[in-house]
Amino acid sequence: MPGSTASAAGAPAGYAFDGDARRVEGASGPSDAAPLEPGATYRSSLPRDGTLYYRLDLDAASDAYVAVTAVPGTGEVTAVDGVRVSVQDADGTSCSSDGATFGAARSPRPVTAWAVRETDPGGTRCQEPGTYYVTVERSRPEDSPPQDWDLELSAVTEPRPREAGESEAPESWDSASPEPVAGEAERRAGGDGFADATPVGPGAWRDDIRPGQTLFYRVPVDWGRRLHATAELGGSDDRSGYATAALRLALHNPVRGEVDDAAKGYTGRETAVGLAPLPPVAYANRYAADGQVAAMRFAGAYYLVVHLAAQVADDFGEGPFALTLRVRLEGASRSGPEYAGEPRPRGVFEVPVTERAAAPGAGGADDDPALQADAGGGVGPGSALLPGPGGWAA
Repeated sequence: MPGSTASAAGAPAGYAFDGDARRVEGASGPSDAAPLEPGATYRSSLPRDGTLYYRLDLDAASDAYVAVTAVPGTGEVTAVDGVRVSVQDADGTSCSSDGATFGAARSPRPVTAWAVRETDPGGTRCQEPGTYYVTVERSRPEDSPPQDWDLELSAVTEPRPREAGESEAPESWDSASPEPVAGEAERRAGGDGFADATPVGPGAWRDDIRPGQTLFYRVPVDWGRRLHATAELGGSDDRSGYATAALRLALHNPVRGEVDDAAKGYTGRETAVGLAPLPPVAYANRYAADGQVAAMRFAGAYYLVVHLAAQVADDFGEGPFALTLRVRLEGASRSGPEYAGEPRPRGVFEVPVTERAAAPGAGGADDDPALQADAGGGVGPGSALLPGPGGWAA
């Protein structure tokens, strides 16, 4: 696997940074900003105070996505602290910004925010080719721990389609929550970061999780397919306490942007948390006003991230606790857009046969329309290409 468990001093043990990540220093201003190359992953660090700058050189025909994962130390954090990311043009005009906080559990964990530069023939800002800047800062530095945080940054570009398609988000889709996948769970250990997220398909998967731990899984989701997932935490022998927002499940899209998250308190009894109903993956989702719908804008590897709050140990011990992840994929695979150029990294918005084969569903290919399509050769152009960075590992 491409991940490496090496982390900076003070970072929670077990977060797996991309072993191929390049080292880069954030600058205190735009004039000294180091470049981020689309398709690459980077390592950096974030001090408590100040804003860091990085540079992007972009054309006028591609959307660009930058995701930043901040990995704090093990000290106390506040609910509203976290990381904030923006993309700006050369004049300092904001293209977009996003923040991610630790939330009500106040448990140190990797938090990821993403920002976008989108091209639009009718757009009035951030449309010109040239230099753009990525800024990264802490959400609430006055209340933040003093030590530096490790950062993992990834930059992705998406070309325009060769032919114009729908320019409005789908007006309707089935918004009812599907039933969780039933059946006996198969053991599958979670990964420790985006880079070594464990591939899973539809089915039930089990592992053990300890307070303060974050587990990463990834699911290949093709155009036209709809993903739903739940996480279940087993009971404890001690049922006399309560941990706020203890079990957290989040979904991130192929550029690591967070789509949805949900959290549930823990009393020592079995509990479960599930994602909100999400639409099928479609290019036109990007035009939706709803951020969750807009984030389901491309096919590729979607990430399920499970965190158990460190405070669970105060009332219920160090564990480990039984975790079951139930993954459902619905709908048949469809053809996606034919891009006018190559996304960077190459293949990031595809679900190649090699990736699907490495993440079998519990029911096998006969129960999964996407896997049936593979068996019949019904895959999109380029699907036989070797996976790019972060590809599946069997």
